[in-house]
Amino acid sequence: MTIRLRPVSEKDLSLLHRLTSDPEGGGEFEWYGFQNPHAMRKRWAEDGLLGDDHSMLIIADGDDPVGFVSFRKRVANRASHYWEMGLIVAPEQRGKGHGTQAQRLLARYLFEHSTANRVEASTEITNVAEQRALEKAGFTREGVLRGAGFRAGEWRDGVLYSMLRSDLGPSSD
Repeated sequence: MTIRLRPVSEKDLSLLHRLTSDPEGGGEFEWYGFQNPHAMRKRWAEDGLLGDDHSMLIIADGDDPVGFVSFRKRVANRASHYWEMGLIVAPEQRGKGHGTQAQRLLARYLFEHSTANRVEASTEITNVAEQRALEKAGFTREGVLRGAGFRAGEWRDGVLYSMLRSDLGPSSD
């Protein structure tokens, strides 16, 4: 398995739509309702889904797209920012370690290409597989976010994870 992150190509847009707007594609923890099927294509045409404050990259196993990572710049204070990240791996690709490796690669990428000292990620408290993936990727569990996310008609607790620049060891990917 050779996981890499790469920019989104036009042929990836159908996969992104499937993972973000299809109840089967996103899975139990990522289904938030149908979305405008043209919005992502429009944004891709404008900036390739690579903005200064919000971007998406494809998770690829060799040449095959298996999911995506996204990241947003968040202001910490007047002098600094951090990154908030997330990902969705296609249902048929889950359980193979793609998410763990992609999260580690993305954290390294963000630290190498920005001055941010912190990358954070959160997941629902019942998403144990994602919590394990984050921990394997080197993220530290910080705590429970009570009633932080609304999905499927109810408010749900989340778990916050972070990685600091000093947490990421030498590159071995």
